[in-house]
Amino acid sequence: MNFEFANTEFLWLLLGLPILAILRGAGGKSGSLIFSSVAVAKDAAKRNRASAGFWRFSLTLLALALLIVAFARPRIGMGYSEREESGIDIVLTIDVSGSMAGLDFSESRNRPMTRLDAVKEVVDAFIGKRPNDRIGLITFAANSFLVSPMTLNHDWLKKNLERIEIGVIDANRTAIGSAIGMSVNRLRDLKNAKSRAIILLTDGENNAGKISPIAAAEAAATYDTKIYTIAAGRSGIVPAAALDENSRVVRDRAGNPVYGGDMRSEIDEDTLRKISEITGGKFYRATNLKELAQIYSEIDKLEKTSVKLRNFTSYRELFQWFAGAAAAVLALKLILVNTKFRILP
Repeated sequence: MNFEFANTEFLWLLLGLPILAILRGAGGKSGSLIFSSVAVAKDAAKRNRASAGFWRFSLTLLALALLIVAFARPRIGMGYSEREESGIDIVLTIDVSGSMAGLDFSESRNRPMTRLDAVKEVVDAFIGKRPNDRIGLITFAANSFLVSPMTLNHDWLKKNLERIEIGVIDANRTAIGSAIGMSVNRLRDLKNAKSRAIILLTDGENNAGKISPIAAAEAAATYDTKIYTIAAGRSGIVPAAALDENSRVVRDRAGNPVYGGDMRSEIDEDTLRKISEITGGKFYRATNLKELAQIYSEIDKLEKTSVKLRNFTSYRELFQWFAGAAAAVLALKLILVNTKFRILP
């Protein structure tokens, strides 16, 4: 909040008022006889004519001063900003095949976690940083599954993210090409999409599906869709959680995954690199929870929401108060001139 004058040039006129007062004083006293009424003419001699003239002139100067201030347009400004944000459209495409049960992302023995547990934790934080983006969620193994369509309701999206697990889809194979194809289909028909991106995370190689990952990437490039690929986990022999007869992770009473032995992990990095190169995205490699968090943080910085700030000031005009005060002073003077400060002809 700030106080200001819209027409400050009028304030220079205030400097003329002292000059008028000086000139008036140099003109001498008035020779008129001042009295309150004819009925009390005998009291006129007792009145100080100079004092009466002073008050009449002072009221005139005060009215002039108030009018000058009114013409200068005093006002109070209330500043505020308008934030205009433009989000982008992102599909989070996550591998939920059996190899995502690997325990190589565990930070300690006291906190074991599968690769999928780590991904869910990091992706949840990623979603929380992008409130203005439409985000969809797709999981895949031998087939692809739409967990959430594109939405701005991120609370609902996070609840669906929490529900995904290994074994809901045939977990024995990985169809990367089909997952990219479904992700592209969710993005291509969106209206007013200023930017499209797919974040594809997998820990394996394409061994299922009718469309190759490269062909799917070329289709994505046709629709100006970037694909950021993340190879998650270490290659070679890694510890893994036990899976039940439905290929779901076995957990203890505390909800921690139970160790079930070692498994061989093979990641097709070359294909993932080509996918990102074709679409203008970027390839990443994550072998632990910290690296995975850093990757999603970097993608968050690369695919930033555009923000425009516009500053506005709303003014409350005050000139009417000063103009009204000037009118009141002039009315008071008129009343006094015809009563208390009445002058004989």
